[in-house]
Amino acid sequence: MNFSGLDWMVLVTTLVCIILYGIYKGRSSKKNLEGYFLSDRQMPWWVVLLSIMGTQASAVTFLSAPGQAFTDGMRFVQYYFGLPIAMVIIAFAFVPVFRRMKIFTAYEYLEQRFDIKTRLLTSFLFMLSRGLSTGISILAPSLVLHSMMGWDITITNLVMGGVLMIYTATGGAKAVGYTQQLQFVIIYIAMFVAAWWAVKSLPEGVGFTDALHIGGKAGKLNVFTTGVTENGFDWKDRFNIWSGIFGGLFLALSYFGTDQSQVGRYLTARTEGESKLGLLMNGLAKVPLQFFILLIGVLVFSFYQFYKAPAFFNLALEEKVKSSEHSPAYTEAVAKYDVIQEEKRQTAISLAQALHNDDEATIDKLRTTIKEQETASNQSREAIKEIVKKAVPGADSNDTNYVFLRFVGDFFPKGLVGLIIAIIFLAAWGSVAAALNSLASCTMVDFHKRLSKKELSAEKEYKWSRYYTLLWGVFCIIVAQFAYSLGNSLIEAVNIIGSWFYGAILGIFLVAFYLKKVKGSAVFYAALLTELIVIIIYKLDMFSWLWLNVIGAVLVVVLSLVIQMILPRKNGEQKEKALS
Repeated sequence: MNFSGLDWMVLVTTLVCIILYGIYKGRSSKKNLEGYFLSDRQMPWWVVLLSIMGTQASAVTFLSAPGQAFTDGMRFVQYYFGLPIAMVIIAFAFVPVFRRMKIFTAYEYLEQRFDIKTRLLTSFLFMLSRGLSTGISILAPSLVLHSMMGWDITITNLVMGGVLMIYTATGGAKAVGYTQQLQFVIIYIAMFVAAWWAVKSLPEGVGFTDALHIGGKAGKLNVFTTGVTENGFDWKDRFNIWSGIFGGLFLALSYFGTDQSQVGRYLTARTEGESKLGLLMNGLAKVPLQFFILLIGVLVFSFYQFYKAPAFFNLALEEKVKSSEHSPAYTEAVAKYDVIQEEKRQTAISLAQALHNDDEATIDKLRTTIKEQETASNQSREAIKEIVKKAVPGADSNDTNYVFLRFVGDFFPKGLVGLIIAIIFLAAWGSVAAALNSLASCTMVDFHKRLSKKELSAEKEYKWSRYYTLLWGVFCIIVAQFAYSLGNSLIEAVNIIGSWFYGAILGIFLVAFYLKKVKGSAVFYAALLTELIVIIIYKLDMFSWLWLNVIGAVLVVVLSLVIQMILPRKNGEQKEKALS
């Protein structure tokens, strides 16, 4: 990557300013749990909105989403179709309950509704899922350093994780909330600049609409897909309108309604109305913003139809392959790929000319040609990835996460590269800081305070909370190290892990809200059994991961009703009281 002195200056200046701003804003928080975790419940709705969006839009979003669209098209956007509906449900069903109880974590409610074991189980499931996902979020900016500097991934994980741990432990929720609003503005300005530069760099006479047309003819503008094949509905299809609306709805309900990293954001609001407004505005803004980020990937794809595209986008790993015994085979495979790329370039030029001349016959002919060439190109890249696997055993041959980064490094002017890299760091800091803050809050409130027999002063509680933040930071760094070899795009990996747990967690809350006859023991055992079933279903590859959220929630509800009928009523109630 061509990283100049000006880029370093832009990168360091941006990051230092954000850190100082966060420390400045966080210094006025009270040094107690209310101040550290909930910003003294004094945040305005627009800060809550940007904090919610900043927590969700991690570095994974900006690093991996364009690559996702580059390789698989726009259909990932369907994953968000259920989110606006979820925001309405959460605003009017979840928020009033949480605000009325003045809780620190969502799981405190479950002890009052059920018992302590259900509270602790749900909090533990959240911490496990969020801890694993946050490790992947740390990995995203680590990949940037790995690609930029050629540093070992272990070192980059330690650098990124260490900075994030100090940043979060220092400022608490107020620093997280206020820095997220500034981060959000900088991030989207930079992404608009990235989109503009991709279009500006196209050959003379080729514009934005031409780029979209070329991407569309190659099958990248697949915003709506049904999941229906000649054999009927494909339950393993990852992204289609039905899995997006239903699976996405249940995932969003669990993420925004029961995940402490998000609940903790809207509990910081000054009033219940401002909590609701922040959520509802997120429902309106999220889908178009995600659409735009994916669209950048399509523009990058169209750009590479006119310019030579790398055969393999992970530059650091490519250098290792070239220095291995498999270098001749790699060179030969790349040469074949370059031939296909040149054919694609000629087709793209002809298609652009046909579009300007409104030559429908030629356009139809070239549409078929460009699809065939894209298929050949993908097959050629798969062959190259197989060589990479042989040359560097254990390395991640999936280069989806490097597509946007390589494009920026190869073609952006000095200074702008530094700004784009800065936004990836900023996005990581926003989402990971919120996650570490929420993990620490659950550890402190749901476990330490609830199970400890010692009374702690407000100052001691504050200190322990900071220690737990650092401890979770270490855990997430370890996860990031293992996540490097996952093989999925990072944005998929984060959501797959969430889907292992989110359905069961949501099911517990649905039972708590709407099935008043079901008691703690029934929902506790139902949740445990559901988790086992969900993991088995995932391992057997029976459904796309988005459906796991629906399956998990429904299973907890159904199994709770069944188990409640089986459990002896008196004995069950006595056991619950004893455990409470």
